[in-house]
Amino acid sequence: MIPPEQNSEFVAHMEQVLDIYKRPYDERFPVVCMDESPKQLIGSVRPEQAMGPGKLHRQDYEYVRRGVCNIFMANEPLRGKRYVTVTERKTKRDWAVFIKDLADKHYPKADTIYLVMDNYNTHNPSAFYEVFDPEEAKRLWDRFRFIYTPKHGSWLNMAEIELRVLQGQCLNRRIDNMEEIQREVGAWMNERNGKQATINWQFTTREARIKLKRLYPSIDD
Repeated sequence: MIPPEQNSEFVAHMEQVLDIYKRPYDERFPVVCMDESPKQLIGSVRPEQAMGPGKLHRQDYEYVRRGVCNIFMANEPLRGKRYVTVTERKTKRDWAVFIKDLADKHYPKADTIYLVMDNYNTHNPSAFYEVFDPEEAKRLWDRFRFIYTPKHGSWLNMAEIELRVLQGQCLNRRIDNMEEIQREVGAWMNERNGKQATINWQFTTREARIKLKRLYPSIDD
């Protein structure tokens, strides 16, 4: 979705994100994108027929819903790394624990982690203080600088690209339990990290001011 014309809040956040994307790779100040997505657990009513010589995979059109799980995705586009966690819920606690793991397990030596994400209500440093004691909450908060994409600007988050790749390569079929999703996602993550698949982001502030000119407020003389 693109916001209405002349939206100063949108363009301000957009240009901040695009400036962050121009930063060169620096392991002390990594730029990491984070997003999350629900995944429905869906089972078949009748047994599926496996693919075989001269036979296509077949499944009945009827299905049964078995709940929903949540996929947290963080990726560092310039380094070609992504870290994925599958949880039962998407609460502040789940997000805070995911971010703590990101800081302590994957970026323990980074001075400041620039984290690009949307402004979903759980993506807030207050979550640290609701989950951890004050000293730990402040320690985590000091490790990050949060960069929020604008409302209706989730397409500016490169983690969305990784989620689409994950969906297309790994989760585009019926899976009826979270344990299988965790195994599949873990295998996908290890393979893609082994390839160091990066994202070559091309959209710049200069292009935004031309292609999205209608979003910029008119300045009266």
